Amino acid sequence: MLIYGAGGHAKVIISILRANGQEISCIYDDDVAKQTVSGLAVKGIYEVSAFPDKKMIIAIGNNRIRRKIAGLIHHPFGTVIHPSAIVDQSVKVGVGTCLMHRAVIQADSTIGNHVIINTSASVDHDCFIGNFVHLAPGVILAGNVKIGENCLIGIGSIVAPGLTIGKNCFVAAGSVITKNIPDGSTVRGNPARILTL
Repeated sequence: MLIYGAGGHAKVIISILRANGQEISCIYDDDVAKQTVSGLAVKGIYEVSAFPDKKMIIAIGNNRIRRKIAGLIHHPFGTVIHPSAIVDQSVKVGVGTCLMHRAVIQADSTIGNHVIINTSASVDHDCFIGNFVHLAPGVILAGNVKIGENCLIGIGSIVAPGLTIGKNCFVAAGSVITKNIPDGSTVRGNPARILTL
């Protein structure tokens, strides 16, 4: 596996790959000052022609940056799932997606491309998670929840059953979502209030 990014998120990706016994062929980062991460050498700027038979994972937590970099990569994308994650066999998981330690994904859910389901996050049955979404640690989605692309659902937030969160939304840490959220919203609180559109 190739890794793009050498920050804190990369450390977790490396931990998952090691837990799965997967080889890490190269780590790239645009910051040439980064020399090592988790005891591994960082190569530097991404090389399109190197390791043509290897898959890439973008180890960057910021959705906007992850999306931008994904558009520049010429390698195929891999998927990273920690062995402690519980993923029902009916779940569809997109490319470039990372399911972290103790994540739970229940029956008939669909997880898009380049999604991060972080540590101990829970996605119940029949959920749909759009591309480039980040569910922070401890997020809980009840059944039939839909999350639009590019959303960040903050640490420990809860989304009630059957709700839709539109595209490009930010849900602050610890929020409890009890109604649908329109595109481009920032929400916070319990119950969550829309702060900006």
